[in-house]
Amino acid sequence: MSTPVEITWLLAAVAKGDALAFERLYGATCPKLYGVVLRILRRHDLAAGVLEQAYLQIWREAGDYDPAQLTPLAWMVAIARHLAIDAARAPQPPATGSDPEIAEEDEGPGNVPRHELTDDLKQLLTCIGRLEPDRQRMLLLAYYGAFSRDQLSAKLAMPIDLVRASLRRSLLDIDGCLKS
Repeated sequence: MSTPVEITWLLAAVAKGDALAFERLYGATCPKLYGVVLRILRRHDLAAGVLEQAYLQIWREAGDYDPAQLTPLAWMVAIARHLAIDAARAPQPPATGSDPEIAEEDEGPGNVPRHELTDDLKQLLTCIGRLEPDRQRMLLLAYYGAFSRDQLSAKLAMPIDLVRASLRRSLLDIDGCLKS
């Protein structure tokens, strides 16, 4: 994932109609936005359509982005989340047999059948599994649940500095585990 500064730069280029910058922006942010949309809609077919709408809106409104108000990813997530909530409230067509709804028990990334996981993902999940349960929860809320540090601080009743330090330590532990 690109840094907030890089994403801000890409948004500025997109505002000027730069298609290559839009492609790079999409590549850098799509997994995060798709995860947010999918978590709300719980159906891949609906999530794909909403994600397309979100990127069209991002393309049209990139010039409206104000870095003084939100981080670029938070701005993009807000757009995708708003569209996903609107879609979730609208009457939905039944799910097709080839694209089932996501079951509640499939919510976490660790519930993918083991034979479908890549070796890298298996190693990552093993490293996350080595963290203390509280740190695992915090990390998954931050990255899978799209919680900001402020939201985590409020949800976990922890000072924001402790949340920041714990996330950093967890990422360093995972990085060390992945390199070993």
